[in-house]
Amino acid sequence: MTAMPMSREAASWTLPRRGPVGILLFILAESAIFAIFVSAYLYYIGRSMTGPMPRDVLHFPVAMTVCLLSSSLTIHLATRALKRGATATFLSFWVATIVLAAGFLYGTAREWRELIVVHHLTIRTNLFGSTYYALVGLHASHVIAGMIMLLVVAIFGLAGRVKHEHVERADVISIYWHFVDVVWIVVVTVVYVIGR
Repeated sequence: MTAMPMSREAASWTLPRRGPVGILLFILAESAIFAIFVSAYLYYIGRSMTGPMPRDVLHFPVAMTVCLLSSSLTIHLATRALKRGATATFLSFWVATIVLAAGFLYGTAREWRELIVVHHLTIRTNLFGSTYYALVGLHASHVIAGMIMLLVVAIFGLAGRVKHEHVERADVISIYWHFVDVVWIVVVTVVYVIGR
């Protein structure tokens, strides 16, 4: 047998960065949890014996969806600006992401208040209430966790401590945030389109 010489490119292979690999493994685990909650919601659609039912109380959350999906764009633009070394631009897009996330959470709080106060839908009312609050609440908790990360970076950025060399760390948060947005697309489809 003759040995084939290795190309220079193959010999220079390095391990992938830990941050992106770690967040992707975390996202894989979280996707499994969301899959369980989505499956439960789909399984229990129409099985509630008493009202209110989804078609009676749910309205498509246009403003919330626009806020959250727009935040994917702003965080992408923020990390691109940091890659170029434009820290002021990075910070403005980063803060815009936080504002959009806050708008989403405000919309969620208003929707829940209306469901609880006006329609008397709680987690104990029926199967719809139980699965709705579990699924949408799980997503909202992930948005809150993401907002905490965004706020910490913003505080460091305002203090002048975020530099071009921190772009890999910002990328990890950006990957997580895109995951939260993709999950919202699934939740919106399941709860506000299929489930109505």
